[in-house]
Amino acid sequence: MEVYLQLVGLATDFIAADGGRPWPSYVGQYTGAKIHNYAVAGAVCSNSLTPRIFSATGELFPDIDTYELPAFIQDSQYLSPNGTKFMNTSAESTVYAIMIGGNDGAYAFLTDSQTPGTTIVDYVDCVFRQIDRLFKHGGRHFVIHALGPMYLAPQYAMPDAGGLKATQYWPDKYSNITSVSQRMLEQVDLTNAIYENRMPLEVKFRQRYPGASFALVNLKGLMSDIDHNPAQYLNGTAPYNVTGYMNHCTLNSTRCARIDNNNPDAFMWYDELHPSEQTWRVVAKSFVDIINGQSVWATYLSG
Repeated sequence: MEVYLQLVGLATDFIAADGGRPWPSYVGQYTGAKIHNYAVAGAVCSNSLTPRIFSATGELFPDIDTYELPAFIQDSQYLSPNGTKFMNTSAESTVYAIMIGGNDGAYAFLTDSQTPGTTIVDYVDCVFRQIDRLFKHGGRHFVIHALGPMYLAPQYAMPDAGGLKATQYWPDKYSNITSVSQRMLEQVDLTNAIYENRMPLEVKFRQRYPGASFALVNLKGLMSDIDHNPAQYLNGTAPYNVTGYMNHCTLNSTRCARIDNNNPDAFMWYDELHPSEQTWRVVAKSFVDIINGQSVWATYLSG
């Protein structure tokens, strides 16, 4: 099996934002599948909609529309000097996993930084355009992740749920913490409602992808269950912690300290923004169930 992962902010062969292994590598470990991951940290679906500047360089982050997906297509067509293909992405044995939207929502729509006139509908349209391109390229099995509950992360949470006034990722955060959290909740729920209605419309009614199979992942439901029932998902000898986080940094990111290095798997969150490695392991295990057609966290559709 081949798994092509279009996942924002992750890379299979490098350390993840949580300091551990990225979850796609666990998918490979659990299944034996070969993983092709073209994610770039900080990427959005399209810089023409939700442009994001890398402050260290003043340049735009590479996006999915013009960099990540074209890079995959180019690599998939590459032949080595002896004529063998660089990757074997046959239609029946390849699953395309798509997780797009965290950066679009958090660094654009939440802060009103999107291109003027751009809405969440435009972002969802962008995601479907990427699916169109993969389908045209031969993709027939897709796992689409709706947005996770970003409003539970300490950077966006309510004050009584561990929400912070400022973080290393948002040092000049808006002063009304409650308003920020509520708006993030509204964005997540609105986006996911669009996916829940748009997927059957495009796949079943319009027959946009004839012969293709889809799983729409309820990432919000899965991660909310971790939040509500941590004993079923987290590990370690320390009390389970779903509102705090392990890695604490100064606002200018010059100094960081882990508050409990012996029990990282007891935390749902690694830092103010990123889930812990254990949380991502849960996502990886769920992904395996999804591609086996056995997950309660996915809705299955076919064209």
